[in-house]
Amino acid sequence: MTILTQSRPIVLAAGGTGGHVYPALALAETLHRRGWGIAVATDDRGTAFSDEKLIDQVHHVKAATLAGSAAGKVKGLTLLAIGLLQARALLKRLKPIVAVGFGGYPSVPTMFAATQVGIPTVIHEQNAIVGRANRLLASRVGTIATSFDRVSGIPPKSTIKVVLTGNPVREAISAIGETSYPKLDLTSKLNVLIFGGSQGARVLSEIVPKALLALPSAQRSRLAVMQQCRPEDLERVRAVYEAGSIQTTLKSYFPNMHKQLSQAHLVICRAGASTVSELIAAKRPAMFVPYPNATDDHQTANANAIAGCGSSWCVPEPSFTIEKVSNHISTFMENPALLINAAKSAGCLRKPDAAEHLADVVEAAGAGLATQGAAA
Repeated sequence: MTILTQSRPIVLAAGGTGGHVYPALALAETLHRRGWGIAVATDDRGTAFSDEKLIDQVHHVKAATLAGSAAGKVKGLTLLAIGLLQARALLKRLKPIVAVGFGGYPSVPTMFAATQVGIPTVIHEQNAIVGRANRLLASRVGTIATSFDRVSGIPPKSTIKVVLTGNPVREAISAIGETSYPKLDLTSKLNVLIFGGSQGARVLSEIVPKALLALPSAQRSRLAVMQQCRPEDLERVRAVYEAGSIQTTLKSYFPNMHKQLSQAHLVICRAGASTVSELIAAKRPAMFVPYPNATDDHQTANANAIAGCGSSWCVPEPSFTIEKVSNHISTFMENPALLINAAKSAGCLRKPDAAEHLADVVEAAGAGLATQGAAA
């Protein structure tokens, strides 16, 4: 689109967790570069948006999940109703070209309001199973953008709206995939990166250190471990690694995760949508341990969607034992070609232009209003 209408922004509606925030920010980077003004509608958890210079406005609307007890559902409906009124007033004031939803219940009031007041709408689904918020909106919105070739849970009458864009990832992560996989042979260090989301994952801190400690000393000496742990787990994990004289970098948070990821030969992590997409974009092999209580078990679906291509291994949490993890790592150290080939397979799955493609879809959806705005 060559006509830019800065007085009429593009609104991004998203929940406050990383799986929704990161794709929204990746799209915002692209749209900002194309000259669009960006406004974000989220709830009180969406603090990550406020720190981004490319976001012109951040607006908070009421929202809540409809899960839980009967009283919780009533409260959730009440908050959603209030959020809907807030979102309608916001959209009438901003007069956006298009509204883009990234899932999570905080996106529902804004996207629902957009369909009511006649603003073109696009929702983006990051997972291999449609989330509940996007499922509520699927029949109402104009376009459904997906991250995977096959996505379950889309209403049959809405499949005609589907377009595959891939899941936008941060530019710093995508750039890793343009570089060479770190050298790996039978004598080099094996760089292992372990993380479990913003707060870490207890099972990773419980199992991985003990699994690496169980390796023969010759293999332990070839390990370089970078692990994100919950603050309360740091010293306990450190003690296990020190007992095995294993080289480690332990932190409760890595502010520049792309630096750790660029060095990694193998990643051990959960299988949230953004994590899966970022590892594919960076061409890094992974051992995925899906969070078993994720809604509709979508993390297992995400992991299986790419594990079949040879780029990763999906290990359900009940099977994620000290012995199994130790055997996996030992096998990788004895046969580094397994990881090298997995990295190549990940490259075949990359969609490096996902943000650009989604931006094209968004601009196309709002093309009519953009032209009207420019003529006004």
